[in-house]
Amino acid sequence: MHEYFAFALLGFTSFFTLINPLGVMPIYLSMTADLDKEMKKRTARKATIVSFIILVLFAITGQLIFKFFGITINSLKVVGGVIFFLMGQDMLQARLVRAKISEKEVNSYTNDISITPLAIPMICGPGAITNAILMMDTAESIVFQGILIIVISIVCFATYLILLNSTRIYNLLGETGNNILMRLMGLIVMVIAVEFIVSGLTPIIRTILKIE
Repeated sequence: MHEYFAFALLGFTSFFTLINPLGVMPIYLSMTADLDKEMKKRTARKATIVSFIILVLFAITGQLIFKFFGITINSLKVVGGVIFFLMGQDMLQARLVRAKISEKEVNSYTNDISITPLAIPMICGPGAITNAILMMDTAESIVFQGILIIVISIVCFATYLILLNSTRIYNLLGETGNNILMRLMGLIVMVIAVEFIVSGLTPIIRTILKIE
């Protein structure tokens, strides 16, 4: 039971920090400023549902993709760790790295902003997708796989609730509060990144040096 809880806690922490709904929140507010309450709710719901489906699909089919392209999970751990580290570094400096969208691009997305860019790549970015694949690979049984899918659904639902109440939360925390939270989450992401890099490099180095 302790292993299940530890796995679920790691999954929730990593997905929540990588998805970073508090970082998505200001962008969501700006992009839905001209929409009525019902349309804002529909946009948030669709964005989180699409993100959930994509994460689960990549978690389930990730290994098949690796086999097809001849990619090893250890290589992905190293690359994923680097991605996480860079994201964490930007978050530690309170920069919304996923909000690099020009005003011209945002205007072109107004027909369906719930899918692009809200779901992809803001909520369901490369970091979250990589994390889904890596965690599914470490899932030792169907129970662990089920826990991972449940965790992804919980994080997506939490993201939906945060976006739904984004105006209230943003006003409550203020700019300083949001920056502090983002720095804390950035630190957690960087710690996770180091763990992934070390766990990925260790077997690669052992193979190169022919260490049993």
